This record gives sequence, C-alpha cells and structure tokens, in this order.
Amino acid sequence: MKEVKKLFALILALAMVLSLAACGGSSSNNGTAAGDDGAASAPAAEGGESGAAIKLGGIGPTTGAAAIYGTATKNGAQIAVDEINALGGLQFELNWQDDEHDPEKSVNAYNNLKDWGMQALVGTTTTGPAVAVSTEANADNMFMLTPSASSVDVIGGQTDGIERKGTVFQMCFTDPNQGTASAEYISENKLGTKIAIIYNNSDAYSTGIYNKFQSEADERGMEIVSVTTFTDDTANDFSVQLNDAKNNGADLVFLPIYYQPASLILTQAKAMDYAPTFFGVDGMDGILTLEGFDTSLAEGVMLLTPFTADAEDEKTQNFVAKYQEQFKEIPNQFAADAYDCVYAIYEAAQKANLTADMSASDICDALVATFTSADFTFDGITGESMTWSESGEVSKAPKGMVIQNGAYVGM
Repeated sequence: MKEVKKLFALILALAMVLSLAACGGSSSNNGTAAGDDGAASAPAAEGGESGAAIKLGGIGPTTGAAAIYGTATKNGAQIAVDEINALGGLQFELNWQDDEHDPEKSVNAYNNLKDWGMQALVGTTTTGPAVAVSTEANADNMFMLTPSASSVDVIGGQTDGIERKGTVFQMCFTDPNQGTASAEYISENKLGTKIAIIYNNSDAYSTGIYNKFQSEADERGMEIVSVTTFTDDTANDFSVQLNDAKNNGADLVFLPIYYQPASLILTQAKAMDYAPTFFGVDGMDGILTLEGFDTSLAEGVMLLTPFTADAEDEKTQNFVAKYQEQFKEIPNQFAADAYDCVYAIYEAAQKANLTADMSASDICDALVATFTSADFTFDGITGESMTWSESGEVSKAPKGMVIQNGAYVGM
C-alpha cells in the first residue's frame, strides 16, 4: 500500500511540473512575434496586464547600411512609450522589428506584427519599405504613422494615378516640401549665387526632392550651373560630379541624398581642394555618427530639419537628456520624429477615447478621424501646432541647422 501511495505522489508531482512548464512556455512569447528583434516592451505595472495595452508595432532597419535611421526611430519610440506608461492610464506596448531597409523584409515584419496583434503602426522608417508596407496597411485598415518615410508614394493621392492611402500619415516633411523649402531657404538667405546639384537618380527619395527643388529654383531665378547624378551602384566615386560643379563655379552644392554618399562627397571634395557650401536634407542627418567618418569634413554643412538637439525648450532638453543617458549619443531628427509619432497617437487616442480592447480597424477609423479633424493639433519636439491634411501630410515649419565642431547647431 505504501508503494502505491508513493507511486501516486510521484505521478501527481510530475503532472504539476509538466503543467507549470506548459504555462511558462506559453507566456514566454507574450508581447513578441516570430522574427522580431526582441524589442517588445510591456506596459507599466499600473496599466495592468499586457492585454490592457494598445499594441504598437514599429518597423525600421536596426542592422545593415541604414541602421542609423532605424535604430534612432526605435530608440525614440521606446522613450515615448516608457514615459507614457509611467503616467498610468492609457498604456502602450511596443514591438519593434528590423527590416534591414528591404521592402520585402519590411512586409514580412508587418505580417509578423499583425500575427502578434498590432493595433497601430509607427513606421516604417525608410521610404522604399514604407511604400510597400503602406499598401498593406491601407488594405487592412491599419493606422500607420511613419516618422521619416517622406515620399508622396507612401501616402498616395499626391500624384496622378496614385490613389490616396487613407490610413497612412507622415510625421516628416514630404519630399516635395523638402525640395521647395530648401530652395526657399537658400534663396532667401542668399547662401549661394551659383548652385550645383548632385542627386541619386535611382532613388525615389532623392529624385523627388530634386525635382521640386529644381522647379522652385527656376521660379525664383536661382542660377543652377551643374546638375549631375549617380546611382546606388556608382555611389563610390564622385570626382566627375564634383569637378563639374567646381569647373562651373558653383559656390553651393545641394545634396538631396542620404548620409553615406554625402560622406564620400565631402571626403573627395576635401581631397581635390574644393570647398563650396554644402546644403543637405533630412537624409543627411546621421553623418556625424557614421563609423569611420572624419566629422571635421562636415564642418559648415547646412541642412533643413524639423529638430535641433540644442533647442532650449523643456520638452527637447528632457528628451535629449534621456536619450543621451540611455543610448550614449545625441539624438537625431529620426529619433525625435518617432518620439513625436508615439505621443501624437497617444494624444489622438485620448481624444478619441480609445481602449485596448478595440479592434485594429476600429482604432484606425478613430485615429484617422481625429488626425484629420479641424480641432486636433499636436505640439511635439519636431514642431508646434502640427496638423494633418486629408492627404496624410503634416504641416509644420522646418528649421535650419549647421554642423559646427562636430555637432548640429540651429541656425
């Protein structure tokens, strides 16, 4: 009889162990999706269980050549989520996925986030992937607010034949706006008398900005003395482009390009003793943290951006201090735009009385209605009194920035 009792006790104990193991296995994946980079963040304790939080997806490159952009947006979004959750009340849970700046991988990341239960998307970070994902989000009636994908193709409705993607919004300036604003700024501040342009004709971002810059420059009577191009496959030698600008007497070179080719242009211009004013766009933000780049070569480079880390307002200084403390570097505009994305969704969600038990589609309808309503404005660190048009385009003022002593300084 004793042996029977011992056997029964052993079986009961084994059953309890297996039961606990099964429970642990099912909860260990809570808040993550297959293929993510382990960046899901649970809400604060006062917000209750993770099911009580609105699930925010995030997509951007945290590895690969464009990792500076995606890492910055991920970090900025995370700071905002942490701050909001610490307030209590409405809670967020963030799950960030790496797309390596690849459209196909970005769509895969989007589908992973849908499987996880995403209810709104902060992303994607870069333009090509954002165009691909925005089509999916619009078809699914998923609210999408990209911090930095600036092509009009992301939101649609700006170009003949492209239908407006009604669920997709931008926190950044559109490419046409950047081109127009850059030409206006250069002209009004008399930064150059003879202008050269070097752009990437294989890139939608670069081409979109160039086209609008050229149009605005023509209207203003600006003298464009050199226009040269390159592609992703030829972005290693810019001697032809720089010599054309130099030989035509250009005293300002406009670079509507990303920071990687810009770093090579600055290096090669120095080697050939050519020192015009260089003026860039938001894609150049990140050049100061590019590994192996001599930041002294960027001294005096100007660009338009919605964010300057040396701004003296309390919101900006608090964000910069937290970012430096957590990530050991000064945040760029991509981090700031993502931070504002989360807070804009938060304020709109409060205004619309959203709750975590609502479907993604219902949340999308409510956010779209709120973002486009006449009485919704948002004050962030990348702009004040921001509004969004029916097209999904944001309205906010750009700021001039110059690189001095290895740091961005507001002009």
